[in-house]
Amino acid sequence: MSESATATTGTKPMIVAPQVRDLDQLSGVLVEWLATQMPGVTNIRVANLRYPLGAGMSHETILFDAIWNEGAGERRRALVVRIKPTRHLVYQDDMFEQQYRLMHEMHERSQVRVARPLWLESDPQLLGAPFFVMEQVAGRVAVSYPPYAQEGWLAESAAADRRRMWTDAVTQLATIQHVPVANAAFLNLPGDFAEGFDQEVDRWRRYLDWVDPVGRLTLLRDGFDRLLATRPGNRPEGIVWGDARLGNMMIGEDFSVVAVMDWEQPSLGGALHDLGWWLYSDHVQTAGRGLPALDGMGTREETIALWSEVSGKSATDIDWYESFAVFKMECLGVRMATIRQMPAQAAVEPGSQLARFLAQAEE
Repeated sequence: MSESATATTGTKPMIVAPQVRDLDQLSGVLVEWLATQMPGVTNIRVANLRYPLGAGMSHETILFDAIWNEGAGERRRALVVRIKPTRHLVYQDDMFEQQYRLMHEMHERSQVRVARPLWLESDPQLLGAPFFVMEQVAGRVAVSYPPYAQEGWLAESAAADRRRMWTDAVTQLATIQHVPVANAAFLNLPGDFAEGFDQEVDRWRRYLDWVDPVGRLTLLRDGFDRLLATRPGNRPEGIVWGDARLGNMMIGEDFSVVAVMDWEQPSLGGALHDLGWWLYSDHVQTAGRGLPALDGMGTREETIALWSEVSGKSATDIDWYESFAVFKMECLGVRMATIRQMPAQAAVEPGSQLARFLAQAEE
């Protein structure tokens, strides 16, 4: 998470960053660095440095306020510094600069709401790794633990407010597909691919080999092979956000989306990858936990219909993309288990899209 939200796990909020550092020392470095980015201002200070609680596991993310004098007055700005991870890597592909560039593209040339990116620093000497700074965005996040359908501000909200939020959230998800892929050619992955869809498939083939170098996870490998054997006919081009779920959107007081967050693993893999991920993520938060959907939240069919209407793209074959999303989540679960020094398992839940896909393939 990259903005000023606090998530909890139902117990005590915790710092979950991949690493932490001396914030007093960081303060001094940021003051000197900001002076190079803001010529003409004086007396730069930083204050309120803090890690977000319960979020920011894949990237070290630090919130702070910048204060300076400009003209006859004092100015203050709430900012975020996001630092490229150098250990406990969740993803194998380095998309750090692309993440910043895509956020800039979205902010400047689309109707997708993202936190305004301000500066990218490629020199690793300053903080031990490249970093970028963006504006903080104020709002709330529907956290995953405990499930937002069970408790928290969203569960306590009125159905009409939830409907307003759901409509805006799905609209923002679909609006990503209004950005031409030609505007994001910098997301192309190395290799010779006939289409963007093949880039996304190859990325996760490589990811599976990365998390399972000796080929022990036979269920996942079998699932991947069968997914490839039933390649969908509908493969519309499009930008992939990468972690398309409600929990990665900042929600304002009026229940509108104020920021779409966490662009860590974008690609040109095709429009339906995000929709498949969104649908399965919603399933995990509700029916997958034995919880009913909250009143006001759209059904799967309503989500598909609204996304199709706003994006202008067909959702035919969405079942395949949901199954592929399950495969990706299982791979990520293996990687997170490794980071936490737990046994790497890939036990697909019996009712999951991937389990149903495998069962159907046996028939």
